[in-house]
This record gives sequence, C-alpha cells and structure tokens, in this order.
Amino acid sequence: MTALALAFAALIGVLLGLLGGGGSILTVPVFVYLLGFTPKAAIAMSLPVVGATSLVGALGHWRAGNVRLRTALTFGACAMLGSFAGARLARHMTGQAQLVLLAIVMLGAAVTMFRARPAEEDELPRAADALALGGGALALVLWVGLAVGVLTGLVGVGGGFLIVPALVVLGRIPIKQSVGTSLLVIAMNAASGFAGYLGTVDVEWRFVALFTGVAMLGILVGTRLVRHVSAAELKRAFAAFLVLMATLIIVQNRAVLLGRDPGAPDALRAEPAPRR
Repeated sequence: MTALALAFAALIGVLLGLLGGGGSILTVPVFVYLLGFTPKAAIAMSLPVVGATSLVGALGHWRAGNVRLRTALTFGACAMLGSFAGARLARHMTGQAQLVLLAIVMLGAAVTMFRARPAEEDELPRAADALALGGGALALVLWVGLAVGVLTGLVGVGGGFLIVPALVVLGRIPIKQSVGTSLLVIAMNAASGFAGYLGTVDVEWRFVALFTGVAMLGILVGTRLVRHVSAAELKRAFAAFLVLMATLIIVQNRAVLLGRDPGAPDALRAEPAPRR
C-alpha cells in the first residue's frame, strides 16, 4: 500500500468525524482509481472500512453526548434491511453502472445542501427524539432509512450525506447530534451491506485491516475538530466535496451514460489489484 493511499485513509476518517458521512464516497474512488480494484470489489471492501471507522467515531460522539441511541437503532434497523437487499440486487448491475449511480446520488445530495439556508438547522423546533414525531413524519424518516440502506448495498455509501439531512430536517435533531447519530447508523448499515456481498467478491482482509486502522486514527481527529466547526461550514464543505468526487466518477464512466458498451476502450475498466 502506498503512502498516498494511507493519507487518503486518514482523510476518510477525518471526513467521517467531521461530517457524519462522506468517507465511503471517497473510499470507493480511492480503491478503484488509486489502488486498482474492480468497482464491485471496491464497493464491497469499502463497507467494513467505513463501518468500523464509523463505529469508532460514534463512540467519540457518544462520550460528547451527541448520539441519540433510540433514533439510531430504529433508523438503523430499516437501513440494514435495505442495505442487505441492495447488495443482493447489485449482482445484476455492472460495476461501472454502480459507480455512475454513486455519482448521481452524490450530486443530488450536494444540490440539496447548497440550496439550504445556513442557519436552517438552528431555527428548527426540537423534538425530544426523532421517534416523538407524528406518524407521518416518523414513517417518512423510516422510509428514508430503508432507501439509504438500498443505496449502501448498491454503491457502497454509508449514507451519512442523506442520514444527516433527514435527521436534521425530519427528525428536528441539532446538526452535531445528527452527525453523531448518523455514524452509528452507518456502522449498522455497512455491516449489513457487507454481509450481502460475502461470497460474491474476494476480500483482501490484511489490506482492509490496515486501511481501516489508519482511517480510525483519522476519525479520532475529526470528532475533536467537529466541536470547532460551524454547521454552515460543515454543509458547504460537504456539498463541495460531493460535487468534486461526482464529477470525477461521471467523467471516468461516461460510456455508461452514453449507453455504450462498458467494455469499450474509453470506459474505465479497473483491473484486479495485485497481491499486497
């Protein structure tokens, strides 16, 4: 593993700690474009990395009082069901199509974040718990959890970029508590998605363990930095990051959008990574 790959592993952890998500969005492109894994292997191996790292981050937020356990368990249960189903459904998609879907989801999340007013979160009335909402709002929150899970299984995202806005807007939970709660949901979500991929891809466990260890160090840094970053700054940085990575993925996989054979010379065809 190169020093650059380890640097990205640390950055993934910092992003997870700061934003409650985004790490998995960077993990998959790093595995594909920098380390040479196939898209399907990259998606599957990103899940234990992000899941384990998110769990470490959730513990840090728990100590700071920024995790709502009841909300996380309820939201996470729905996400886990969707994640396992999405991983099974991914067997019927090409790796390039999965990457394009990842990019589209990222762009949609970025647009939503750019359009929101900076002070929006602080103006929301607070519920004692997301589950204290009315039946309609609660049902919508749970449907979002299920949809996030399906996306996790399909494209390897932990779903923090959707979970955090859902908890803020629908659950009326302050941004920093939404970040902490989302990390626990991501850990649950990623574990279920990875279970859905077992037996379908080869996993280089030694590589995954090392990458995850470095990312864990990064998230410890991120969870400390989150106390010094405003909600507006978090949102702007996250949205800009999503646009950047989505653009890269779409450019590299443009053949899929043009309806051409993904085996054509100008389409990204990542080869299996050499033994490390």
